[in-house]
Amino acid sequence: MNKQGASPIKRRVSRKIWVGNVPIGGDAPIAVQSMTNTETCDVQATVGQIVQLQNAGADIVRVSVPSMEAAEAFGEIRKLVNIPLVADIHFDYKIALRVAELGVDCLRINPGNIGREDRVRAVVDAARDKNIPIRIGVNAGSLEKDLQKKYGEPTPQALVESAMRHIDILDRLNFPDFKLSLKASDVFMTVAAYRLIANQIEQPLHLGITEAGGLRSGTVKSAVGLGMLLMDGIGDTLRVSLAADPVEEIRVGFDILKSLHLRSKGINFIACPSCSRQNFDVVKTMNELESRVDDILTPLDVSVIGCVVNGPGEAKETDIGLTGGTPNLVYLNGEPSHKLGNENLVDELEKLIRQKVAEKEAREASLILKS
Repeated sequence: MNKQGASPIKRRVSRKIWVGNVPIGGDAPIAVQSMTNTETCDVQATVGQIVQLQNAGADIVRVSVPSMEAAEAFGEIRKLVNIPLVADIHFDYKIALRVAELGVDCLRINPGNIGREDRVRAVVDAARDKNIPIRIGVNAGSLEKDLQKKYGEPTPQALVESAMRHIDILDRLNFPDFKLSLKASDVFMTVAAYRLIANQIEQPLHLGITEAGGLRSGTVKSAVGLGMLLMDGIGDTLRVSLAADPVEEIRVGFDILKSLHLRSKGINFIACPSCSRQNFDVVKTMNELESRVDDILTPLDVSVIGCVVNGPGEAKETDIGLTGGTPNLVYLNGEPSHKLGNENLVDELEKLIRQKVAEKEAREASLILKS
């Protein structure tokens, strides 16, 4: 009795690395991450946003570190949060060395953009010494000039060639602990690039459709592109890039994974689009209910169906089910439980959900203690 059952997807086998205490690749769950959009030097604002992202379920948070001043601020931020942090750095190897000293969990820095080989070696040596992985991030909007000239425009092959240049540097320095992203704003280009690289390296792949758009359009584009790759078994961590509150990136990321049965975090709602058969306002009920329980991270299946056509069948497959009727009927663990009127409907559903979550968490805690 679980809508969030095992996924039939066979995932690509990749090398496992660790970003702080979060495993990436191998048999680890696909990690969901986002990036702060606060001014990094504003420590209080950045910490506040990181905490919001963590409360939403983020596994990893990336922070831009464009200057040495930002690097020092990063050090203060690191002391105040306990989620793994990735430092986003471009060109200046000294910033990478500094954040490595200050406790960064991953360096997002392209080796080919650092400059002289002694600088690259210094960064790699620091990463090796402190067990810090590197993320190579190739973006269609910032391809090397010679590749732009060679291919005429960004292409999947150009993205892969750019990636292999950075990978070759790390290979020469015998540093295998990295993950790779190949992002474009175009779905087809992104998907093709990841498919090309997937069989060429063993390292984990970080997925994303870069600059995907606003909340609605970016969610659709990301769901299509990431869904295609995830169905292929490609992807070990992901970010949904939205011009929206970063918390929405986490929510959408987990919704994509939940839809493919690859992660089960938070409430998995099954709700009808409503029609004239409905016995309560399904859309209004769902809008209010989702906003009230978006703090819950414990997996739970809840169905909200407005009439008796599909309601009982869905309710029998969920932890909590509501079927519209006169009055409405509540199912618990797939069995009819009690009737519920339309008055205070959301209040009663929220109460049932939180009770069920508390029971589930208590049961899991008991199992942990026994083991």
